[in-house]
Amino acid sequence: MEKRFFVFLLSLLFVFKASAQLVYLKEETKMPNHPRILFLQGEEKAILKNIASDKNWAKIHQVILTESDRLLNQPTLERIQVGRRLLATSRECLRRVFYLSYTYRITNDKKYLNRAEQELLKVSQFSDWNPSHFLDVAEMTMGVAIGYDWLFTDLQHSSKDIIKAAILKKGIEPSLDSKYNYWLKNSNNWNQVCNAGMSYGALAIYEENPTLARQIIDRAIGSIQIPMGDYKPEGAYPEGYSYWGYGTSFNIMFLSAIQKVFNTDFALSETEGFLKTAGYFQNMVGTSGKNFNYSDAGSGASLSPAMFWFANRNKDNSLLYAEKNYLNDEKSMGKDRLLPAAMIWGKDMSLDKANAPKQLIWVGQGKNPVALMRTSWTDPNAIYVGFKTGSPSVSHGHMDIGSFVMDANSERWSMDFGMQEYESLESKGVNLWGMTQNSQRWQVYRYNNLAHSTLAFDNEFQRVEGKAGIQQYTTQPKFLSAVSDISQVYKGKASEVKRGVAIIDQQYVAVKDEIVTVENPTTVRWAMLTPAEVSIDANGSATLTKKGKKLQLKVLEPANVTLKTWSTEGRNDFDAPNPGTTLIGFEAALPANSKASLTILLIPEGTKTETKQTIPTLKDWK
Repeated sequence: MEKRFFVFLLSLLFVFKASAQLVYLKEETKMPNHPRILFLQGEEKAILKNIASDKNWAKIHQVILTESDRLLNQPTLERIQVGRRLLATSRECLRRVFYLSYTYRITNDKKYLNRAEQELLKVSQFSDWNPSHFLDVAEMTMGVAIGYDWLFTDLQHSSKDIIKAAILKKGIEPSLDSKYNYWLKNSNNWNQVCNAGMSYGALAIYEENPTLARQIIDRAIGSIQIPMGDYKPEGAYPEGYSYWGYGTSFNIMFLSAIQKVFNTDFALSETEGFLKTAGYFQNMVGTSGKNFNYSDAGSGASLSPAMFWFANRNKDNSLLYAEKNYLNDEKSMGKDRLLPAAMIWGKDMSLDKANAPKQLIWVGQGKNPVALMRTSWTDPNAIYVGFKTGSPSVSHGHMDIGSFVMDANSERWSMDFGMQEYESLESKGVNLWGMTQNSQRWQVYRYNNLAHSTLAFDNEFQRVEGKAGIQQYTTQPKFLSAVSDISQVYKGKASEVKRGVAIIDQQYVAVKDEIVTVENPTTVRWAMLTPAEVSIDANGSATLTKKGKKLQLKVLEPANVTLKTWSTEGRNDFDAPNPGTTLIGFEAALPANSKASLTILLIPEGTKTETKQTIPTLKDWK
């Protein structure tokens, strides 16, 4: 077995061109003994001390322990591929092995070691880890690498031979094939996840071929700089909340691992905007408890282990303010496959000192700029607004430029559908990943601007090549606002389209659009997607009702509009159902070469001040 393994390693050297020069690592680089990935031998003491002294850490630990106990009686994983993905199996492997290995190292109870070893052997004997969808390989490799490294001393010798061969043959080897490793040049989450997974594999079996392992890690240090550049300048993550949770978390898994081994992260964490991105993630969750789920995202929010790394690295406990509130959601925590990392990254921090942030507005530019504002961090009835600009062309993007979500009185009033489950579309032959103007992607109802809280001209789609940023914003608590020039996504329909969103007097929201038409007349549609029941009132007003709470939608201009609603049922058999949702708004005919203003107020029940009957022009929002 050892001889065959050695011959196989030699053959790989030619494939990988191992003679290539290292850029970041040195040939004489030494490697610590196992365990070396994230969690060194002896560091268990600090975690045990934290568990004993802090009920918050004890709660997270107990979630991992309880879930590890549950896993003891579960059957081992089978190679079940759904469509083009083995990803669910890979993710469950990572979760199981991470939990069981952590629990064994903390308790020294061999029942967790034995169960983890069973899982490692089973997945190591799969036919492959599905390299055609390389995320599957990356997550599987990471899980198997953690188990191999953390349990190295106590694994049976025969098991180690099988596991290390699988890491190499089914994990690292396919990443050398140009048919599978296109992610090396991508700027999206694939790059972050795959480079992290391959580096974990290389760290785990480093002794078997240090030359190959160094090349894999060196390659990752260079490649991962591509997606890390997308955090510039303030940390807004282009792919949105859910993919921040994916790409950024694995990016940190990578940074943390190489820092622990090499005593440096090669200045990667100092990339412009990266350390600031924790502010983006924290501000993306509204007072309803839902996140601003633009692009391909779900609406839920739960504890993020990555935030513990950021809080520690930034020396800012306020970044854990929301995380502390998630501790009661034990069911959700137990599903997070990276949860043990929170125990490692946060072992020197106290959640009791996680005070509320001070700033009420967060603005980030970049590929998909956003403005995120609220009237309070501590009042559950506070108003929250998330406002998105950017471009539909960004990875996982929707035609949602100018869209917004709004929370008040603990409810979401203006919403976003977020993603439709990929397999539900791909299984019906939808080409979901084309991003040109005429791609089938935009026929998916949830993905085009007719299903978002934004504008449409003549019921046409936004222009994919268009881009928008945040041109101005204000930070005064009595007038929190942001303004964007979104003209490019309506090219040919209007020469100028500007949208501003403001929270006024900490009491209500104003949405103002200023439009200049071209030589042809057009009809603009203003719409807001809502989960509330809608009742159309007189004089351009409507009452929205949700869970016994109310919000008034009032059109200040244009005068004498007729509010209406539109169905949210998609037109295609591949569209997901959207029960309990409504589009409310109006249409206005605009003459050629004219100027128009649309001003709408969203007034929560219990507003204590009189709403203004005129809202200043956007240039005066200062």
